[in-house]
Amino acid sequence: MGYNKMAMKCNLCPRNCNTDRSRSLGVCRTDGMLVSRVARHDWEEPCISGNRGSGTVFFAGCNLHCCFCQNYDISVVPHGVKLSPARLADVLVYMQDMGVANINLVTPTHVSDKLATALSMAKPHLNIPVIYNTSSYEKPEALHRLQGLVDVYLPDMKFCDVEVSRSLANARDYFEVATAAIREMRRQQPTNVYDEQGYIQKGVIVRHLVLPSFVEDTKRILDWLADLDRDIVVSLMSQYFVARRNENIPALNRKLYRHEYKAACEYFYNVGLHNGYFQEIDSATKDYLPDFDDGQVEVLLQKIPYIFPETDIE
Repeated sequence: MGYNKMAMKCNLCPRNCNTDRSRSLGVCRTDGMLVSRVARHDWEEPCISGNRGSGTVFFAGCNLHCCFCQNYDISVVPHGVKLSPARLADVLVYMQDMGVANINLVTPTHVSDKLATALSMAKPHLNIPVIYNTSSYEKPEALHRLQGLVDVYLPDMKFCDVEVSRSLANARDYFEVATAAIREMRRQQPTNVYDEQGYIQKGVIVRHLVLPSFVEDTKRILDWLADLDRDIVVSLMSQYFVARRNENIPALNRKLYRHEYKAACEYFYNVGLHNGYFQEIDSATKDYLPDFDDGQVEVLLQKIPYIFPETDIE
């Protein structure tokens, strides 16, 4: 699923670039699971990070390439340590022993097939939830392979308007693709479940980053979410900052105005949504970005024992 077995050409994600990743790089610009950071992260939503932190694994590369990407250091020119599914399974079990509240897999779409293999190995050894942290530019059939392996889906809902998604991510079909993906996530995890400390154990939380000058697109996204389910949990984020100046889209070359974020929050309630997280406008800073250091991953790997046998999948 996702591959032509004869040629091993990748059509795992909606880009359908049909690239033989053993010979050349596809849209995601990777030929395997490149891991750029493995660490506790304290800046996710309260039900994810809490006081224990979230055990994040950042995968390098991306199939969407938003022009404003705040993790551009690993998405535009991917770098990291290449891991096999078995070695990643070792990492996930080790992270659990660090005492984190969950395993948080960040930007995993382009490696979801290999990730499914790793999770199949690790899942019987995990007693904390696995979170799939995605842009939502996913094929439902790829997500279906993760059923029973992912406990919490943390999808972005980035764009609604076709021209907005074309200009900001070269993905005219983003809304159509993302809404189908989120419906599949909800099918797998229809109800949010929390433990006695308030940490999420199962379910879906939809994230949306409010962009400067694009509040009307935010409103259309909130319309869709309210139509889907007014009880859905939405994380409405104000943390946009200028990661890279874009002369073609000058509207993005500034921070979000306070009145823009206020308008988005008010509209959230106006359409009947009531379960959500909001951010302080001061969250728009690079200070919350993790440090993507390949050396950090390499040093950590030296401490992690080998538990799972290697498979034929690299």
